[in-house]
Amino acid sequence: MNAGTSRFSMPSGPRRHRHTARTGLALVLPLAALAACGGGGGSDATAEAGSGKGTISVWAHQGQKSETEALQSAVKAFNSSQSKVKVELKLIPDTDYTKTITATDASKLPDVMEFDGPTMANFVYNKKLAAIDDYVSAKTLDNATDAAKAQGEIDGKHYGLGMYDSGLGIYGNKKLLDAAGVKYPTGLADDWTADQFTAALKALKAKDADGKVVDLQETSGYANEWGTYGFAPIVWSAGGGLLKDGKAEGAIDSPAVVSALKTWQSWKPYTDPNTDGNAFAKGRVALSWVGHWMYPAYSEALGKDLVVLPLPDFGDGPKTGQGSWAWGIGANTKNAKAAGAFLDSLLNDRNVSAMTKANGAPPATKSALAASELYKKGGPLQLFADQLAKPCGDSDISTSCVAVTRPVTAGYPVVTAKFSEALNSIYGGADPKSALSKAARAIDQDFSDNAGYEIP
Repeated sequence: MNAGTSRFSMPSGPRRHRHTARTGLALVLPLAALAACGGGGGSDATAEAGSGKGTISVWAHQGQKSETEALQSAVKAFNSSQSKVKVELKLIPDTDYTKTITATDASKLPDVMEFDGPTMANFVYNKKLAAIDDYVSAKTLDNATDAAKAQGEIDGKHYGLGMYDSGLGIYGNKKLLDAAGVKYPTGLADDWTADQFTAALKALKAKDADGKVVDLQETSGYANEWGTYGFAPIVWSAGGGLLKDGKAEGAIDSPAVVSALKTWQSWKPYTDPNTDGNAFAKGRVALSWVGHWMYPAYSEALGKDLVVLPLPDFGDGPKTGQGSWAWGIGANTKNAKAAGAFLDSLLNDRNVSAMTKANGAPPATKSALAASELYKKGGPLQLFADQLAKPCGDSDISTSCVAVTRPVTAGYPVVTAKFSEALNSIYGGADPKSALSKAARAIDQDFSDNAGYEIP
């Protein structure tokens, strides 16, 4: 399988923002649990097309109330729009969701299930997901954004499609930036270099009482999926990777990556620990390194003083993470045709627009993205759409692409655990070279022990 990307579950900030934050990323504890899952065992389950009629079971995570209501509405609309297929929806709390799928035998899983992007390859490896290409319409596949398709693809087959995606950027306080004489980017074309970002921090510090001028979501911690999702873009922008040709050595511990993370480490003195979650919203800092999910709170707090900037360029162009929850078909379903019909409905413009209005995430379909008030050309979050329009996938990471998929591999839980542990150590003062090389060795040993997590 290709070494690609996955998606993750956002760091929880103050309770007020917690659900919004989760929308864009991957859940840490479930990923850790997956790391213990081994070898693509089980029978060679194959989805059966079935009659395209009857009752199908659907599992989904129960996230914030507005998301749940949007999903329930989509199911109700589908059931009332035709008489061939009836969907029975089961909601599972998001904190238990991935653990539940992991612990459930493939034969007991539903016809359709939602999953967190980074977990997909592990579920395919353990024969819990079927390829959807033969069951969803060509129109549905064609309308999915390239970035969303990259998250759901293994060896040319698609195992998942999402209603929404995610993205990272830097929110800026225009008033504070102007007061410090800091010129800031207007988009991807004139992005800050890492050195220019450092210079901006120094200029802001000179005008700030305590010298803490940036929020790096330190309160969320870095030895978790937020660490990987939030700061792997530094690795990619420096020309490295979490994996390259199935190996971490030489990818996450290259001289360029080591240098880039030394620069990141040097930003700690400028960083507000943000223990109350309001460092940016209350104007204590001028910059906040986070994702699309904070736009509602930040926009409300700053109004016209809010600017949205790409992450800094460490040499190979600005990069962002991407990916989120997606939908797939259970490998043991006896009615994949009906499952595909439901997914066609779920991923239509009406349902995708309703869901992304509920959670503020970038739509994962081309038509809904183009129509989004937030993400369309000229919209306040156009930057995130621009980034997703330049997808890298998980392995062909070049200067010309921006949105990178976390490695699509059944071994991703180990990759993210070891990289984020190294990142946390580096932030705490450890030598970047030593920490990254230790992580690379541990990842490569695990992949060697598991035959590279190749999917048969």
